[in-house]
Order: sequence, then C-alpha cells, then structure tokens
Amino acid sequence: MVNVLTTAVNAVMISALYALVAIGFTLIFGVGGVLNLAHGATLTIGAFTAYYATAALGLGIWTGTLAALVVAGLFSAVLYLGMIRWVQDEPIMVMILTLVTSIAVEQVFVVVFGTQPKAIPSLLPGQLSAAGITVQTNQALTFALSWLLIGALIVAVNYTQTGKAILATSMSAKGAALVGIESDRMYLYTWLLAGALAGVAGVFLGSFRTASYTMGRGPLVLSFSIVVLGGIGSIRGSVLGAYLIGFLEVFVVSYVDSSLSGLASLVVLVVVLLVKPEGLFGRELAEA
Repeated sequence: MVNVLTTAVNAVMISALYALVAIGFTLIFGVGGVLNLAHGATLTIGAFTAYYATAALGLGIWTGTLAALVVAGLFSAVLYLGMIRWVQDEPIMVMILTLVTSIAVEQVFVVVFGTQPKAIPSLLPGQLSAAGITVQTNQALTFALSWLLIGALIVAVNYTQTGKAILATSMSAKGAALVGIESDRMYLYTWLLAGALAGVAGVFLGSFRTASYTMGRGPLVLSFSIVVLGGIGSIRGSVLGAYLIGFLEVFVVSYVDSSLSGLASLVVLVVVLLVKPEGLFGRELAEA
C-alpha cells in the first residue's frame, strides 16, 4: 500500500512539471495556431543555462533558475521575431523550421558541452517523510513552484489587460486588430512566456534527473500527447492531460516495464486522435 501511495505521490509531482511544459506548448498553438517543435529545445536551453551559471560561473541555483527563465524566454522570442513571424501562416514551414532549430540547438550543446549528462544542483536538498512516504524536498518544491507559475499564468491571462488581449487574439486576430490590439505583439508575448516556462521546467527536470542535449525530446512528445488529450489550445485541458499522462507513465514504468516509458503516452495520442481528435476540452483559448 505504501509503495502504491509513494508511486502516486511521485506521479503527482512529475505531472505538475509536465503541465508546466505542456501549457507553454499549447499557448503558442492556441494563440498563434502554429506547432512549435523547438519547445523541447527551449527546455534544454533553460537546463544548460542553469548548469553553466552554477558550474562555470559559480552562481547559486536560484540565480541559475532566473537566468534560465530569461535566456529561454529570449531565445523563444528571438525565434519568433527572426523566423516564425515571417512564415506563421504556413504551418508546414513553421514545423520544418522549428524542427531544424531543435536539431541545431542539440548539436550546439554536443559541441560545447559534450554528450555526457550534466548534474544541476537541487533547488532545496533533503527529504520529507510522512505516513511512511518519503519524497525529495526538491521534487516537492518543484511541484509547488510549478503550480505557482501555472496559477499566476491563469490569473494573468484572465484578469490582466495584456492577458485579455492575448485571449482576443486567440479568438480572431482580425477582430482584435479592429479594437486596436496588435496581434504580432501578442504573438511575441506568447512565445516569450512559453519560452520562459519551458526554461524553468528545464531547470526543474535537470535538478532531479540530469541535463543532456536530448533531454527536450521526451517532454516534447509528452507535451504533444498531453495537449492533444486535453484539447490543443486549452490550458485547463493541458493541466488535466498532464496528470492523466503523468500517472499513466509513472505507473506503467513502476509496475509494468521501465522500458515502456514514453510508449504509453504515444498510445494515448493515437487513441485520442482516432476517437476524440478535439480532445477533452477543445480549443479553450479560441472559445473563451
């Protein structure tokens, strides 16, 4: 019983991180209507920024996390301004360019840091124990910070002027333009925000695993499965999808076979596309 509860607690922890990654992915699609296949690479940039800040510059992990947020956000914004803005009406071109960017980022990290995984310090060391269940303090803090960021994002989108402008743009860029909203600026804000969230998620993931040049691939596939399950463009769907996928993955790895990690989410992706392609909540941003 304790083992099952421990597995469930671990699933709750990792699912909050998956939700953080998936929300950034679904924001870009929900507002701009494009699939950003460089989202996983942005996560990797965040993780390696924290690693460089702590290992090479000798800064603390919290400073490294802040640096990861800024660098990953700026990378995402530059990617939009320098490349995607010019082809955002051509979905296939966007997918090709972001995929090529993702591969290029990985190769840069191979050249600069090599192929060996890099350790990122824990944000908070130690363990927490209760009712026979023990979890890493770092994981518990990651869970809390992930939800803090998700909550702040939901409040910002629904209750701030810029957030409402982003919602309006997701419904109709032409309609938003008629009331004076610059859609290009809203797209830029969305890419900046999604990149910052991915950067922080990269630090969290690297702090209780390791950072490697391929670390963004798994979260990208998971994000795709999560947002399709929850409904592409839906924030609440991404959160629910993250927990469903997170629990499925953790329990499959713990009680079936660890080599099946990632396969369960792909099976869910195929089933959802065949049975309910609009997902659980549809396109929430477009319908808000």
